[in-house]
Amino acid sequence: MADSVEIQIHDSFASIDQSAWDECACPEGATGRPNDPFTTYRFLNALEDSASVGTRTGWQPKYLTAHLGDQMIGAAPLYAKGHSQGEYIFDHSWAHAYENAGGKYYPKMQMAVPFTPASGRRFLVKPAFAEIAQAALVQGAVQFTDTHNLSSLHITFCTKEESDAGAQMGLLPRKSQQFHWVNDSYQDFEGFLSTLSSRKRKNIRKERAQAQGFGGRILSLTGDDIKPEHWDAFWVFYQDTGMRKWGSPYLTRAFFDIVQDTMRDDVLLVLAEFDGAIIAGALNFIGADTVYGRYWGCSMHVPCLHFELCYYQAIDFAISNGMRLVEAGAQGTHKLARGYMPVETHSLHWFPDERFGNAVAQYLTEEADAVDEEIEVLTSYGPFRKDHIEEQE
Repeated sequence: MADSVEIQIHDSFASIDQSAWDECACPEGATGRPNDPFTTYRFLNALEDSASVGTRTGWQPKYLTAHLGDQMIGAAPLYAKGHSQGEYIFDHSWAHAYENAGGKYYPKMQMAVPFTPASGRRFLVKPAFAEIAQAALVQGAVQFTDTHNLSSLHITFCTKEESDAGAQMGLLPRKSQQFHWVNDSYQDFEGFLSTLSSRKRKNIRKERAQAQGFGGRILSLTGDDIKPEHWDAFWVFYQDTGMRKWGSPYLTRAFFDIVQDTMRDDVLLVLAEFDGAIIAGALNFIGADTVYGRYWGCSMHVPCLHFELCYYQAIDFAISNGMRLVEAGAQGTHKLARGYMPVETHSLHWFPDERFGNAVAQYLTEEADAVDEEIEVLTSYGPFRKDHIEEQE
């Protein structure tokens, strides 16, 4: 039946019906907040309309849609990539090896949410057609990569279920690691602290006291409470952080204006104000049961303010709103002492060159063992009391 599914490739969201895309990306959104704000039409389209992706960005849209008759049953955010920036699953060594062997690694194909290391579905399929739609999307992405003589296809931060299914279809699974905070039905922040060892509990209380005692105030804003002047201030922070970490910011200023217009209810903007001026900020997006930490920046150094705005305020929000997870973005072992524990993340990869693919497969097997060991070691250094860990087991 998958053979009867038609795959279409789109260079712009202008040729895709918004409701049809969202019926695949977030069918639960019809009755509530989408599970994943990043695969919604409005988020991905904000990237495109703001010129954060597209010409001269190295992210050229090639969105996939799968159709059975006149019904869209699947979709995928696919891009032709001219570099390996903004992905957070690093393949620079593969690019170097491929080009040393005489190949041309770029452009490559990337199925991902640009600049967003948050796990979620990449094969956006209607539940009633999940198996055939996913198979068709995989076949479509592989065929596009092959027929255009591109080096590779990469599907990053997909779900474990998608990784397992993709491996069954001949894609190479890769395992990575992030830090997530899990809400164990806490009633308040003190309830969370009570599960930590005494030393870690005291350290967090000390950090919060330092951050909150800086002489200003901390604002946690969402929806209509976010004003243009808040985005103006945050843009300054984002530019500074982007220039230092990536060489240039990934997102344009217009992106934040579009998000304010179309997604402000899905945003948690945490700001620090001192003497009438906003001096620091952290941007989060809100899913149905997850707070996703994304960007941080400041214009004035305050001890521990980064921990407060990025980690503790997100935990406060998650507890107050009965949310299950806080995903704090890529990397950062410093998150461990603050209750964010190591978890697996997943990606899939495919190379038309079978010999190169075999070499990568061998590397990924060895890497997966190393990731498992790293997670085990990091978990052993976690901040939770031993009796609490035993209760969870």
